[in-house]
Amino acid sequence: MKLKKMLYAGTFDPITSGHLDIIKRAAELADVLVVGVLTNSSKRCHFTLEERLEMIDIAVAGIDGVVVDSFGGLLADYAKDNNVDAVVRGLRATMDFEYELQMAQMNARLTGGEAETLFLMTDPKYSFVSSSLIKEVFFLGGEIKGLVPDEVYDYMCLHRKETK
Repeated sequence: MKLKKMLYAGTFDPITSGHLDIIKRAAELADVLVVGVLTNSSKRCHFTLEERLEMIDIAVAGIDGVVVDSFGGLLADYAKDNNVDAVVRGLRATMDFEYELQMAQMNARLTGGEAETLFLMTDPKYSFVSSSLIKEVFFLGGEIKGLVPDEVYDYMCLHRKETK
């Protein structure tokens, strides 16, 4: 049975190949998968919200049922206000599990149990990849090709001089 609507939320600063792997797999589980870009003032993002949305739009083009949105505040509020059946979280390693479990339990409490949390394990070839690491390597001149979607890599290279 397919779910009606799922949410995969994050800052996606930038979206990585690991994120895209989770998006493709999660999209198979629901009629609609919302990729929700967080506007979290406590996190310092390198790319603007508009840049992150544009990179995600480029990366998910052609994946049926995927829509991109942005929001601030509590994920649980977004889930309730938008009739989300389940929240998808990607797990890279055991270190992610404790944090994600805590967040899932808080979200279950805040939504009154209306939105389940589904954990998807990352493809092992992306288990070391994080947006923070990608940014650091990229802006220090290291090679990240294959660790972000090709179109996102091209976008980042094109906008490299424009970023701080």
